[in-house]
Amino acid sequence: MPDSGKDASSTDTGRDETEEERADRKWGELIQEIRVAQTGVQILFGFLLTVVFTPRYAQLRDVDQTIYIVTVVLGAAATGALIGPVSLHRIVSGRRVKPQAVRWASRLTFAGLVLLLATMTASLLLILRVATHDGYVPWLVAGVVAWYLICWFVLPLWARYRFTTP
Repeated sequence: MPDSGKDASSTDTGRDETEEERADRKWGELIQEIRVAQTGVQILFGFLLTVVFTPRYAQLRDVDQTIYIVTVVLGAAATGALIGPVSLHRIVSGRRVKPQAVRWASRLTFAGLVLLLATMTASLLLILRVATHDGYVPWLVAGVVAWYLICWFVLPLWARYRFTTP
């Protein structure tokens, strides 16, 4: 069989592409995914930053202020992880390391999603604690977190397992 010049591992994806072409495609897909997550985390983080400047903040109980501080730090970490791939790409662009950059950007994105989950959980906990002091708040938060876990991780992992050929 004649050599088409394509990387032998390119047949693993069911596509006729070189490692560089695959990295370009994966990079484009990753950037589109990051845009969605970045928008959400930036809006949430921006909102969180304003809370401390409201008169109501001084009236929060110590535990709620602690939850707020933890939430802001988590939001900052999520923002950093989700913006990190852009910086990574800019710094290594043209250095012929795109496949490695895609792997690192993917890891940063996953870390950003986990941090976003934690930020949203803490935000929801804080908001519901301030809005109501009922004992059902932890149950509501747990239910929403379970929903996030299903949507963000369980369903994708199930689809990966179910529809990926060995």
